Amino acid sequence: MNLDLFNYKVIDGREEFTSDLSTVCQLRYQVYVNEWGYEKAEDHPGGIEQDEYDQHSIHLYACSKHSEDVVGAARLILGSERSLPIESHFSINQLPPGVRREQTAEISRLAISKEFRCRALERVFSGAEQGAVKHMPLMKKNIRALRRRSEHQLVRGLYLSLYRESKTRELTHLFTIMSKGLHMILKRWGINFEQIGPARDHHGIRAPYLIIIEEIERSLQRNNPALFYEAQQVLTY
Repeated sequence: MNLDLFNYKVIDGREEFTSDLSTVCQLRYQVYVNEWGYEKAEDHPGGIEQDEYDQHSIHLYACSKHSEDVVGAARLILGSERSLPIESHFSINQLPPGVRREQTAEISRLAISKEFRCRALERVFSGAEQGAVKHMPLMKKNIRALRRRSEHQLVRGLYLSLYRESKTRELTHLFTIMSKGLHMILKRWGINFEQIGPARDHHGIRAPYLIIIEEIERSLQRNNPALFYEAQQVLTY
């Protein structure tokens, strides 16, 4: 992955609500309200999608180096005496033995800009000749492939950033709620979250997952040394 395509930035939500965090929440509004309909517009006035967990989170976001537009985001909800969202929505009764809450976090609110995804289409057609209409089936296939590569690259960069912030804060266990599709993508990269409960309808069919950071590091070192090297490199950024 070429990390130079994007700038990855961090906001500590425990500090005051900043203009940068407002921009991230606007992206989340576009994705979670306008695009997917997971949240109700009336619950998020002003086009800002936020909740009570934002002030207890570390927010990661990516900007295109060409435009500085925010194109993707995610957050780490830090564990404490408060319960994590996963505990409210799924039957997660207790943490793994010997794990303290302050060593845990929940990955949440992964959002990729629809506008960013559509630029893949623009890049394909910008180099097309006028007679390319007759090749439309092939072009549609190329568009889908380019959009997938663009999204996967951005998601991978965000997860590497989440890894860096987790290591910086000495976290050991990460929870998340995700779809089977995202789980399969991460698994192909060697990032294998363990499903810890049955799937249910929660913004579509989702299941609860857990990852132990040390185990993933060992697994990547054996099975995907290139990605392991990349992960070690981001620790120096």
